[in-house]
Amino acid sequence: MKKSQLPVLVFGMFVIVLRAQDATRGATLYKQQCGSCHGDRLEGRSGPSLAGTDFRSRFANADLIAKIKNTMPQDSPGKLNPGQAADLAAYIQQVGKAVANSEPATPSTTLPPASFPATGNLNQLMRSIMFPNSNILFTVQTHDPAEKKKTGDVANADGGFNWSMWGSDLYSGWEIVDYASIALAESAPLMLTPGRRCENGKPVPVNDPDWIRFTKEMAEVGRAMYRASQTRSQEKVSDATGDLADACLHCHEVFRDKMRRGRTAPDPSDKELRCTKD
Repeated sequence: MKKSQLPVLVFGMFVIVLRAQDATRGATLYKQQCGSCHGDRLEGRSGPSLAGTDFRSRFANADLIAKIKNTMPQDSPGKLNPGQAADLAAYIQQVGKAVANSEPATPSTTLPPASFPATGNLNQLMRSIMFPNSNILFTVQTHDPAEKKKTGDVANADGGFNWSMWGSDLYSGWEIVDYASIALAESAPLMLTPGRRCENGKPVPVNDPDWIRFTKEMAEVGRAMYRASQTRSQEKVSDATGDLADACLHCHEVFRDKMRRGRTAPDPSDKELRCTKD
């Protein structure tokens, strides 16, 4: 063996040992800080599962470390230092891979997908989920979610129906931003529910390629907003709201805000042509 290769080999062995030590320390921390919510084997309890390929695909190593440091434990976020967060990430990744490898390649039984009919029209869906949660995210541009609020603050004012302040006495500002992001990501596929009608009675064009593309864009923006929220950075979330505004605009330009003949600008209040490209 050449002498020049020896330091490289020794360094590689050192890295392997270091990673093993990180996972070992992480195991102890996990039992102390995480197991009660996420389960002894990452299977999930009151908190979500941390195992499997789906979880690992959503959180690369650096993202997972940042998420742990910024948002965990849920009852005391920021309690863990960077080294502890890295140890926990190493342990979670190690155990998660083992769980994924032990799962059968295909499930033994498959159930048909559940089908739920639409309850509201498209306008009601937008105003009940998309609109209020988008506004919560846009509020981050001018209000720091980390700002401490007084007990009984404006959350109880104006009859308690202020969407951006509701729950501020129950959840932290950043938790509300998390929930709003998840609401967008999870509810976007509802735009593709067969049989849903537009406010003007026309069927929602669930099979139109553009409609499907805009739906996927909104779902991805919701996931991106959630990733930004996990950094606990007002600046990063504010920057991400630009993509949220664009996602709304792309769909509105094609299926909502139409230019009628003889007019110089589209009229968002004109409902007759909504859900069509004409």
